[in-house]
Amino acid sequence: MNGTVTVLDKGAVRIHSYMSPADTFHTTTQLVETPARVIAIDAQLLPAYADEAIAYAKGLGKPIDRLIVTHAHPDHYNGAARFGVPVHALAQVREQIIARGDSHLPTGQVIPLSEFTPSVAVIPGTEVIDGVTFVFEAVSGGEAADELLIKLPEQGVLIAQDLVYNDVHLYLGNDDITGWQRAVDALAAESGYDTILAGHGAPTGPEVYQGIRRYLDDARELLGDDGDAYKKAIVDKYPAHVGPFIIDIANRSLFPAGN
Repeated sequence: MNGTVTVLDKGAVRIHSYMSPADTFHTTTQLVETPARVIAIDAQLLPAYADEAIAYAKGLGKPIDRLIVTHAHPDHYNGAARFGVPVHALAQVREQIIARGDSHLPTGQVIPLSEFTPSVAVIPGTEVIDGVTFVFEAVSGGEAADELLIKLPEQGVLIAQDLVYNDVHLYLGNDDITGWQRAVDALAAESGYDTILAGHGAPTGPEVYQGIRRYLDDARELLGDDGDAYKKAIVDKYPAHVGPFIIDIANRSLFPAGN
């Protein structure tokens, strides 16, 4: 296996956090193992890494019930078809995925839109799945235009996905630092959640919020009108963070003139 899996035992629920290697900036697929099934959350950029997560999930001996896609970035939905189950997402996330169209991988492979278009709308609110309480919340602004936040209140688990990165450079291509700071402040105000699942990086705790706030503050100060200069400055500031090329991807949106 090229990726790694962190297992968290939460009584009736076990969380298996599959993290891809650094070449796809430690993107995570969360596998929530309930008593009789597995709920998969996010589907990886490269189908090969989705296959690894699926093979691991099948080894648990329980059927994958559904795949939930939290937001409209290809590193979280490209591998959706590999799961072979209904794809769930917020209605607005579905529309954003459709608007992006076919996905073009760095390898030259094209994944057709039909392979990852969500078919089931997630309605914000509470749903009991296999006896486990899931709370679904829609968050607007930040790392993406819209994101799905998932809470397991009885287990103290908050599945933040790309609202939280853990020791990985942040993708700022949505150009909404203020919205991201607002979202992180709201998460930090939540009580009763000692386990935070990041969209990039290993599972962590509430202490991660301080680091994200600091990074966003630094990014706001360092961003100018030169993408190369910004990348050098932020990498120098956070040399231990992985995925510096995620900055290049974001800079295509932040600096469309080619800086």
